[in-house]
Amino acid sequence: PGAGSHSGLAQTAPTVFSAQALLAPDVPPYSRAPMITIQTEQHNAEALCALQAAHPRLVPIVRAAGPLPLRRRADGFAGIAAIIVSQQLSRASADAIHSRLTSAVNPLTPAAIASTPDAELQGAGLSRPKIRALRAVASAFEGGALDTEALRHMDDTDVSEVLCQVKGIGPWTADIYLLSCLGRADIFPARDLALQEAARIGLDLPARPSPDELMVEAENWRPWRTVAAILLWAYYRHIRREATGTDRQQGGVGN
Repeated sequence: PGAGSHSGLAQTAPTVFSAQALLAPDVPPYSRAPMITIQTEQHNAEALCALQAAHPRLVPIVRAAGPLPLRRRADGFAGIAAIIVSQQLSRASADAIHSRLTSAVNPLTPAAIASTPDAELQGAGLSRPKIRALRAVASAFEGGALDTEALRHMDDTDVSEVLCQVKGIGPWTADIYLLSCLGRADIFPARDLALQEAARIGLDLPARPSPDELMVEAENWRPWRTVAAILLWAYYRHIRREATGTDRQQGGVGN
């Protein structure tokens, strides 16, 4: 695909790029517009069109998946807390626990988590490892090791490195923060079980890919790997509904 008309894809730089132009073959797309962000459903749609044009294998997955959700949430402590809650849980279970947590700790701030007894957090449905992770993250925000505004202006690699220095935050959590809280356009959480299974079925792979194998496949989808991930999550929900009549989405492995 060649250059096209300007789009509204949000970026940290003031120049606005076209989704089609970013996929031009002459220059590696990810070197041309770092820190592009997905802020609206229209951004999703533009990037998805570019992906389909460049990668016809995705077209049947797009048709089956239906309209893509934006998958954005607030950043900062509340965003990381929601991601920690969702680790290794179905969406329904994670939503239920998060609802109980925000009812018990309102507002959900680092100081409030620090002062809430373990028993109350366990009563909301949190496991001991997740309580320890939440307390570590709260301490990092309180002590200045994590700063919401600073994270917004870091590149993807630096955000991941800073987050992963906090006990309880691993690569999956960092990837989900980049994707859903900061809206970065080129993130692919290859450790996510739902993405692995969706890729196995949708791409007709002989077995569920390992995280490393899936990341190799995802290299083809730069600079829109976030939208490819959102597509595969939507496709996973579709195949779950087809198989069981439920809408269960599995979270990532580990943290």
